[in-house]
Amino acid sequence: MKAVVLTSGKLSAREDYPKPAPERDEAVVKVTLAGVCDTDVQLAGGYLSFEGVPGHEFVGVVEAGSADWLGQRVVGEINCPCGVCERCLAGRGNHCAYRTVLGIDGRDGAFAEYLLLPTANLHVVPAGLPEEKAVFTEPLAAAVNVVELTHVAPTDQVAVVGDGKLGLLVAQVVSLTGAAVVVAGHHPGRAEKLARMGRTLPLLAPADVPANHFDVVVECTGAADGLDHALRYVRPAGVVVLKTTLADPYNVDLAAAVVDEIAIVGNRCGPFTPALHLLQEGLVDPTPLVEETHAVEDLPDLLARGAPGLKHLIRL
Repeated sequence: MKAVVLTSGKLSAREDYPKPAPERDEAVVKVTLAGVCDTDVQLAGGYLSFEGVPGHEFVGVVEAGSADWLGQRVVGEINCPCGVCERCLAGRGNHCAYRTVLGIDGRDGAFAEYLLLPTANLHVVPAGLPEEKAVFTEPLAAAVNVVELTHVAPTDQVAVVGDGKLGLLVAQVVSLTGAAVVVAGHHPGRAEKLARMGRTLPLLAPADVPANHFDVVVECTGAADGLDHALRYVRPAGVVVLKTTLADPYNVDLAAAVVDEIAIVGNRCGPFTPALHLLQEGLVDPTPLVEETHAVEDLPDLLARGAPGLKHLIRL
């Protein structure tokens, strides 16, 4: 099958990669559309020393496995826990020490014609929801997780740091709580993208964002200096939510976080059911984020260039 493979730090497009075979309670999904994430760019740069097929945002059709799933159009959660360890039994399977993660850790991902996931990870795409929207389920779920794990009140002042694809999704989701949301970014033209996505929100240059002002700051820059900005914007006793994953380490002075009693919260994946609901009901429209749709063979060059702009999709 066609696949893009990361081996010894090098990406290559192949046509002879082995097609996966399902075991019990697994499904083979024929990928029809995949999304490129900043994590994929980081993996290509050496993050987690991943080897195999990257890619974790997808929509596809179940081709083999349980009869109940055959022919279903699906998206899939990316964490595959063992199911029997202490963390799994406590309901924290996303933090299972033995988990594999689709296209990120120990499991081939979505930049291939076929992928393999447990059926427990699959979600049926609602009828009528275009795949160009359904392919955003995973990153939108990650945005939803901000308000799942951090209480955001309608009276809160919230800053989203970063006007990339995840930052714009997070801003849309957080604004649905009624909180006052501003986005800090370097691309003024993305204010129009925000409006087309469903909510008109102010986009400010980083230097224009008031310091020590916001109850909640969500860091979505994908850059090592994002945490510095977030700590500057948050008020004393406020909350900083970290969404960025980096191949390189942060270099930041945390003394101010201690003195001002700032809570710093890591925030990763999120729930698919509310994300699909937001897409189906049109409460968030992610399609204005799409820059281009590419063939899978074009992916190595695209990742080598850092996938510039906003969202790139891969047609399989």
